[in-house]
Amino acid sequence: MALNPEWLPKRLQALGWTHTVYLRGTPLTDGAAVAIVGARAASQAAMDRAHALARHLAGSGVHVVSGGALGVDGAAHRGALAGGGRTTVVLGSGLDVPYPARHAPLFCEVLARGGTLAGMLPDGTPPQRSTFPQRNTLIAALADVVIVVEADVRSGSQSTVAAARGFGRVVAAWPGSAGCDRLLAAGAAIVESEGDAERALAGTPRVRGAAAIDPIAQQVRDAIAGGARGIDEIVRKTGLTVRAVLRALPMIERML
Repeated sequence: MALNPEWLPKRLQALGWTHTVYLRGTPLTDGAAVAIVGARAASQAAMDRAHALARHLAGSGVHVVSGGALGVDGAAHRGALAGGGRTTVVLGSGLDVPYPARHAPLFCEVLARGGTLAGMLPDGTPPQRSTFPQRNTLIAALADVVIVVEADVRSGSQSTVAAARGFGRVVAAWPGSAGCDRLLAAGAAIVESEGDAERALAGTPRVRGAAAIDPIAQQVRDAIAGGARGIDEIVRKTGLTVRAVLRALPMIERML
């Protein structure tokens, strides 16, 4: 099923999303959502972390989003299922072309357990190098927080992070890998436990060497830095409500 823009979740509508989204399974909703992503050739420790984070969050009613890949992505989806929650697999292929093929049983289980397959490509489209950045953009758009569990500096997760920052999402990383350590040095929130993930989702992320910055206030500050002038223009640039912008302004004054 292809979703028209007016049928999309509000978090996508707020971004001015115009791309077609293809869907199988349970319709996308606007509840709290966290994307858990990372390396395909992940260490066992990283996959255990992704599984534990997803299981805890899903058990608390948080929707877990990932890309269905080997390594961290697969561990996150399995963790969400183990926690009794819903998970969305965002594919870089047509929804009838499971990739990787060995995860076809996992995708079937996701659907059977009330989850969703989503993507931006029509049925019959094979995965290509160019389709995965599109997939990563949709992953970031569907989440409130993007957590990178393990990554190399050239990891595909970096495109998910770039999209997340462009959308004003919270970006977090687990220390210990080259890509994640670089993200942390650039200001990403630290996640080393389920509690850290919950804090990031609640808008009070733990940031190394600085006070936590409210993500909505960060969106407003970025809009102002980008040239927005006046409440109406900030609302147009961010997709936030007038009330949210007004609440964020005093926080921005304290940041200055």
